[in-house]
Amino acid sequence: MKKKKRNLSTRALDRVEKIGNALPSPATLFFGLFLLVIVLSFVFNKLGAKVTYDAIVEGKLQETTVAVKNLISRDGLVHILTSTISNFTGFFALGTVLTIMLGVGVADGSGLIAALMRRIALNTPKFLLTSVVIFLGIMSNVASSTGYVVLVPLGAILFMAFGRHPIAGLAAAFAGVSGGWSANLLIGSNDPLFAGMSTTAAQTIDANYVVPPISNWYFMFVSTFLLVIVGTFITDKIIEPRLPKYTPDKKEEAGVVTVDEKRGMKFAGIATILYIALVLVLVLPKNALLRDPKTGGILSSPFMSGIIVIMMLLFMIPGIAYGYGARTLKSEKDIIKLMEKAVSGLSSFIVLIFFAAQFNGAFEYSNMGVVMSVKGANLLENIGFIGLPLLICFIILTSFINIFIAVDSAKWAMMAPVFVPMFMQLGISPEMTQLAYRIGDSSTNIIAPLMPFFVLTVAFFQKYDKKAGIGSVVSTMLPYSVGFLISWILMFILWYLLGLPIGPGATIFY
Repeated sequence: MKKKKRNLSTRALDRVEKIGNALPSPATLFFGLFLLVIVLSFVFNKLGAKVTYDAIVEGKLQETTVAVKNLISRDGLVHILTSTISNFTGFFALGTVLTIMLGVGVADGSGLIAALMRRIALNTPKFLLTSVVIFLGIMSNVASSTGYVVLVPLGAILFMAFGRHPIAGLAAAFAGVSGGWSANLLIGSNDPLFAGMSTTAAQTIDANYVVPPISNWYFMFVSTFLLVIVGTFITDKIIEPRLPKYTPDKKEEAGVVTVDEKRGMKFAGIATILYIALVLVLVLPKNALLRDPKTGGILSSPFMSGIIVIMMLLFMIPGIAYGYGARTLKSEKDIIKLMEKAVSGLSSFIVLIFFAAQFNGAFEYSNMGVVMSVKGANLLENIGFIGLPLLICFIILTSFINIFIAVDSAKWAMMAPVFVPMFMQLGISPEMTQLAYRIGDSSTNIIAPLMPFFVLTVAFFQKYDKKAGIGSVVSTMLPYSVGFLISWILMFILWYLLGLPIGPGATIFY
């Protein structure tokens, strides 16, 4: 039988995967990067590497000088020794994943998720599957990082329910959650955060200037549909065709929904409605308990701060109700066993997180990330581009920096004081500068190994491909990153040329 001819793009992606998988294991790689940071901190410190820039400190703009700290010194070595445990236990992704997986473990182990996915498979047109998964991934950023630990694995399960490759489902969901981080039909949790930093930076030029949280809403609303279309095309035409045939285990196959499962889903549905009603009572009224006690708002409130716990219960409570209804749970001991099983399944992820946390901690302490970013920002400033070329360069620079510094708010806190005032003097509004930043920041999330949830995605891939490594994930997600960046830039160019408002009361020019 003749071998199927492989096109140029497939061969290129295979090459990326081969090179990436030749790298050491993720844990070893992070340990190597940790050692590299220690050595480079010594070199750059001796060379006197430092930068001076305007930073937002405690809500105020002030000139700050930052030099590279030497980790091969008494202070550096003491820091490494004394921060090892706090780096690990304080790593953002660790607590988030472990907490929400307690709820997901109960919902999954009781059989609720599998039954629900089969039910959806029987009632959803197959041609809409990819688009729905990507759309839900984009929308999940309303609930901060929940999509990474909930929707990405669910994408694989849903694809299997349709007889499709689970890794294609993982890729589609991860692309929506990570690559579509800034897009949404609603106002996300990051919008007020970015707007506050942009306002402080803009007021160095105009003391009365205010950037509202809804300043990028029009553009991001349309972006949601753009990314769904692009992501669907990439998944169906590029990603899935290059994946080998996948034969699910018996437990993974989507069969019929039994009588017990129907009763379990009925119990779960009632429990879900009651739980959501309770949450709404605690959030919607003007003086509700979970609103901000000072402003009465929702975006900066106990509700948003506790969204991970709320999501955990959203899975756990219906999971328990389903288990008793479907007779898969008999006592509270069964519930605890499901939680233990869920956590034990994350053992490889926990090991990865330990080494990733040490690298991130050392990199942050050394100040190399700050120095690299500010030097890059100054270089772009000195190029002398204006208008659209300048904004496109800024998007590309941000997308590059994002590979090294994954926390979006930290980057914007550092970059806003440099670029917002500079672009205002060139006639570009702070809202437009912020929008350009968010495009670049989101596009390369998908291929940034230093992004906290990237290692979790590697673990998800390994569930369906034991040989999968960083190279497999990067090669799979690279088309999304390139496709999102190019299509987003083209949309940005069109928006700029047409002079459309990017949000309510927000214009392109200052």
